[in-house]
Amino acid sequence: MPLALLRCAFRRRPLRRLMPPTPTRKKHYDVVIIGGGGHGLACAYYLAKNHGIRNVAVLDKSWLAGGNTARNTTIIRSNYLTAEAVRFYGESMRLYQNLSSELDINLLYSPRGHLTLAHTDAACRTARWRANMNRHLGEDSRFVDRRELAELCPQLNMSETVRYPIQGALYHPPGAIARHDAVAWGYAIRAAEMGVSVFSHTEVTEVLQAGGKAVGVRLADGSEIGAGTVMQAVAGQSSQVAAMAGFKVPITSIPLQAMVSQPLAPFLDPIIVSGSLHVYISQSARGELVMGGSVDPRPLHRSRSTLHFKESLAGDILQLFPFLGGVRLLRQWAGVADMTADFSPVMGKTPLDNYYIDAGWGTWGFKATPVCGVTMAETVATGQPPALITPYAMSRFDNLSLVGEKGAAAVGH
Repeated sequence: MPLALLRCAFRRRPLRRLMPPTPTRKKHYDVVIIGGGGHGLACAYYLAKNHGIRNVAVLDKSWLAGGNTARNTTIIRSNYLTAEAVRFYGESMRLYQNLSSELDINLLYSPRGHLTLAHTDAACRTARWRANMNRHLGEDSRFVDRRELAELCPQLNMSETVRYPIQGALYHPPGAIARHDAVAWGYAIRAAEMGVSVFSHTEVTEVLQAGGKAVGVRLADGSEIGAGTVMQAVAGQSSQVAAMAGFKVPITSIPLQAMVSQPLAPFLDPIIVSGSLHVYISQSARGELVMGGSVDPRPLHRSRSTLHFKESLAGDILQLFPFLGGVRLLRQWAGVADMTADFSPVMGKTPLDNYYIDAGWGTWGFKATPVCGVTMAETVATGQPPALITPYAMSRFDNLSLVGEKGAAAVGH
């Protein structure tokens, strides 16, 4: 037993408080952020750090980061298809690489390499297309054939007699995983230390308006908070909260399920994704196999899990790794994914003045947490979205300037 641990056993020490004490709620804030997940907390942190705006309140109806931030599967990558997305997620990856030091918290950030398997000639062509686009924009991706793929991940079943034989893969060496709740709590702690007020179990029931502008929010207890600016970042409930502000968003909400196995000795280093099989799998720092797939086949505002998902996902995983047949499942869960028609987010201004939105993240919100915080903080502070997120304006659905990412975002996570 380590000597330091023995000292702790025989000496009483006060528990270290990570978060500063919850402050008394004010009647007015410069900025009110609805949603205490990763994106809302990151925006609050960068408002304080980059723009000196510290009179900020983050409101969450449940515990902090208890929504989709707690339900995602922690994959970080930038190997998208469109130039807009490659630049956007590339910047997020660069922010992630130094985030543990910046937030002074161990995020368990672990570069693993990301392999998107290609099972058909068409999938191989798409993988080469994405690799060329990534390299053109300075991101590290390349197409690998069966031989190199077998060297990168010798555990994969490379048999040619299965239903979907593997023909190659898009290899993205910087692909990584990180601890999702640590990211959110890191942002929350540092933002609170700079004066941001963070309130959990504080539900917003109405967006207050005057003269065509957002001027505050009403809470479930009937009290009101005035605000110079309001932003929503409420993955899974974007449509309902936007309705409080009086406008519709082009979003469909669909359950997204995942599951993890019992802990195993480390054997799987890269992240494995298959669009044909609709599965992805990685191994966590604790040894669990984190597994998931595409969203459910129909819209529903419920985070329930199903037996059908578990059975179908397990069958597809066994095609890739037959030796996992005896492994036990530890738990299964679901989140609610806000999907747009072009599989890209909605960010920036809304039809209501002084009201901003960060929504439509579907299956790709966690990897964008740092860059969303930086860009939405700039948008709120200056009133103008930076060039990195202008392609994701809500107005693109009116002028048909869509950013089609279905081919690279549907299952990739």
